[in-house]
Amino acid sequence: MKKAGLIVKSNQVIEAGYELSTSEQRLILSAIEQIPKGIPVSSNEIYQINAKDFVRLFGVHEKTAYRDLKEAAAKLYDRSITIKTKETTTKIRWLQMLQVKNPYFHDTLRGEDWNSVLLVFSEAVTPLLSDLKSEFTKYLASDLKGLSSAYAIRIYELIKQYENIGKREIAISDLRFMLCLQDKYPLFGNLQQRIIDPAIREINKNTPMQVTYELRKTGRKFTHIELRFKPKKENKAISTVSNRDPNTVDLIAKMTDKQRFSFAKKLSDMPEMSKYSHGTESYEQFAIRIAEMLLDPEKRKELAPYLVKVGFSEKP
Repeated sequence: MKKAGLIVKSNQVIEAGYELSTSEQRLILSAIEQIPKGIPVSSNEIYQINAKDFVRLFGVHEKTAYRDLKEAAAKLYDRSITIKTKETTTKIRWLQMLQVKNPYFHDTLRGEDWNSVLLVFSEAVTPLLSDLKSEFTKYLASDLKGLSSAYAIRIYELIKQYENIGKREIAISDLRFMLCLQDKYPLFGNLQQRIIDPAIREINKNTPMQVTYELRKTGRKFTHIELRFKPKKENKAISTVSNRDPNTVDLIAKMTDKQRFSFAKKLSDMPEMSKYSHGTESYEQFAIRIAEMLLDPEKRKELAPYLVKVGFSEKP
């Protein structure tokens, strides 16, 4: 089942080294959002993205969406991604094909002339975006609305990867690699002032997460950053508000095990439930854990509005 607005990436991609502008990231993410979740897809699959996708997914203003899409398509075909393991460093292209409709190369382009971008992910990248059973991170594209910094998007993904833990420590050298900043801002103070602090401010202002960080020294040099994060309180409040009869919780408690697992599977397919998921678990594992959550009275109350959406009835 396709989940509207849901972005799913292998953790290898989350921690890879690559440099994409904000508009290029939006173009990549718009295509990833279209990939069916939980099933394999061909590496020759064509994804069509238009300016309306930028508006729908990321809140881009209609007047600038065409310009941003054109800018994203201009250089994306030449972009690559570097994946490091203990044994190897592998560099691969994001795309094997990108197509735009003429008159793309005109200096002046009317909005009505600009229809869409067609792209095909490279054969090496496709398995890192499709049919992921473990070691993946997922979040809603709407989380990124209001983020204008490419670095803020990347750091937000690194946070979401460890959302269930609530903190993660990253070596400054690794962060430089991921953001392709190896030779930029050689003084840590400049890196902090130009990249880290603005990105954290954007995330805190415009996303569902609240982030703080501390620095750790090795000798006299800052070598590690520890990010601490949690969902904002107002987001938790949304999930617990319901205009349903308070007896609903008691009715949920009377679910049979068969019903509980059936509704848990339906809940696992909801984009709204992504905030409860662990980044490395499969959809099947997530459904099992939701079924366990339904045994807890407080969790049942919290999940009651979502249960109604997937067909749970208040009637005995």
